[in-house]
Amino acid sequence: MNDRCYLIETELETLFKVSQILNGTLELRATLRQILQVLHTEANMLSGMVTLRDMTNDSLSVCEVHAENIDTSIKYKAGEGLVGTILDAEMTLVVDKLSDEPRFASRLDIYDMELPFIGSPIMADESQVVGVLTVQPDNAEFLGEKARFLEMIAKLIAHSVNTLRTIEKKHEELTTERDNLKQTLVKNYRFENIIGHSEPMLKVFDVIRQVAKWNTTVLIRGESGTGKEVVANAIHFNSSCSNGPFLKLNCAALPDTLLESELFGHEKGAFSGAVSMRKGRFELADNGTIFLDEIGEISASFQAKLLRILQEGEFERVGGSKTLTTNIRIIAATNRNLEQAVANGTFREDLYYRLNVMPIHMPALRDRIVDIPELSKFLLDRLSRQQGGRPLEIKESALRILMKYNWPGNVRELANRLERAAIMSHDGIIDRDVISLSGLDDKINLAPASQQQTLNVDLQDENLDDRERVIAALEQSGWVQAKAARLLNMTPRQIAYRIQTLNINLKQI
Repeated sequence: MNDRCYLIETELETLFKVSQILNGTLELRATLRQILQVLHTEANMLSGMVTLRDMTNDSLSVCEVHAENIDTSIKYKAGEGLVGTILDAEMTLVVDKLSDEPRFASRLDIYDMELPFIGSPIMADESQVVGVLTVQPDNAEFLGEKARFLEMIAKLIAHSVNTLRTIEKKHEELTTERDNLKQTLVKNYRFENIIGHSEPMLKVFDVIRQVAKWNTTVLIRGESGTGKEVVANAIHFNSSCSNGPFLKLNCAALPDTLLESELFGHEKGAFSGAVSMRKGRFELADNGTIFLDEIGEISASFQAKLLRILQEGEFERVGGSKTLTTNIRIIAATNRNLEQAVANGTFREDLYYRLNVMPIHMPALRDRIVDIPELSKFLLDRLSRQQGGRPLEIKESALRILMKYNWPGNVRELANRLERAAIMSHDGIIDRDVISLSGLDDKINLAPASQQQTLNVDLQDENLDDRERVIAALEQSGWVQAKAARLLNMTPRQIAYRIQTLNINLKQI
């Protein structure tokens, strides 16, 4: 076999190996590093270097060099040295002997001055140079053929550089977006964002601030609609596992068979329809938190399976025999009386004690009526965003009605009532009449007198408009017009005129 045939065979073998590298899933620098290694060992093209173009300032930065301890912060400007000349000319450059080339800028101490030099532009398309590939053949034979071969390698690299750069850019964007979303979540679920300054809620804040410090099991208890999931979010995003996943599952929404598969996962063929292996939420939530809502609804048979993972942190996928381990914080929630369920034998006592390590009792809204003004404004702000930034305002006369109701549906019912009122309000102002249109005032008598509270309104407050001031005086006087007139320093005739002109409907109270 003559030298030319040997060269062609070597180049074909090198092209095949380079193609295999480019078809892999390595990141950009690792891909280029392997290509330079193949050029060195297979094609005897030494001191390989890839410089990539910075599109912002039109310079070339050293990306990868087949050498040890090289300063990759070096940059080449267009026209500077041989690399800059190739960038400027956008053409392959061949030098028979490097020591005879006056344009050579010895920026890197890796080249043999007695050997040839070949450099080829890495062209993303016919008009865009994205980098330069340079090598030193180990001899000066067939430099023309070697230059054409290097151009082929540069063309293969060009496509890969564009693809990998795009992937890395997308990855950076996704990473940035993920970090921003995490920061937003943490900001949204700070303890300060849980609404309420009543005494029952201050006790809740004290407990969740303390429990967030430790990776212990938490049981959140309270009626439906009291905000148990909000507290679970706050605990996770203010804990040491906040960088881990946070997965949620409503245990009452699935039957036992699906619940087991959902939490523990399943192996391929474990049951009809299990066409592939699937990880469960306990496995996916490793080093994070899992929130099990309505934990009091799980069956006795599933309680035993849940107990094991609480005790040992171990489980098996459905249809599998391999024991898996997980490191997670479990937050459970229920509106059931678990003590009664234990006494009745419908809930395992050992599971109850495993879950009830750190109980948090969420107060019903009727037990923290004084939080209603703050809650209402928070909920209306959220509604405003959902309605495209529509301005929404709630008047004190509406708040006084809200504070007289018993709220069996708790905060969830309050949110529902406010959304209905916002829809029924033409101008976005929710006053006593808008609340009354929703039918709430017909239910006020459901609230025991001992539970009813109202706002203490300063009738001299300059921020009150005339209508609000008259309504507040009427409410404080038990809707006796003569008493209300005295509170406002009016005559009975004057207040009767105001009631008529301000369109205050006395029959609604």
